[in-house]
Amino acid sequence: MPRNGDEVRLRLQEAALELYLERGYDKTTTGDIAARAGVTERTFFRHFADKREVFFDGEAQLRDLLTGAVAAVPAGTKPLPTLRAAFHQTVPLIERNLPITQRRAPVIAATPALKERALAKSAALVAALTDALRARGVAEPIAALCAQVGMDTYSIAVRRWGADRTDDLHTHLDRAFTDLRLAANALK
Repeated sequence: MPRNGDEVRLRLQEAALELYLERGYDKTTTGDIAARAGVTERTFFRHFADKREVFFDGEAQLRDLLTGAVAAVPAGTKPLPTLRAAFHQTVPLIERNLPITQRRAPVIAATPALKERALAKSAALVAALTDALRARGVAEPIAALCAQVGMDTYSIAVRRWGADRTDDLHTHLDRAFTDLRLAANALK
């Protein structure tokens, strides 16, 4: 039985993904996941609150990376360029996680409980980015708007890159933010 906590988490995540793909989310129990990973169900619950969370383990790491990157952008940088710079800092993490992300995407798309959790996690990231912008002196309404628009733009760039990796993710990020600027200019 594995003893290393990180190894156990990875085994549980892989087991959950395999079972969700084989049986579907609703027909998989935490006991099934634990058994597939070679641990007890109690061990499962030491690592994850429920069977949805096993799919969204990296959210805290992404949040911390993004909020730290926002704080590191030079003072005086406007909110959207600040977010753009922060999103560029996530590229190595996103690239590293792409194989798992691609495998779990159809499971999330087919499972209302997982879609709901994905939306909640995205909303939590937007809230964290809003707070990070406010800490830089951006007024709350502008911080909230920029955080939401920035996260949506980031998500579009990641999806585009996942579908077409002819260009790297940095290029897709720049292109998506250029598209956002063009769309905003069209409102004038």
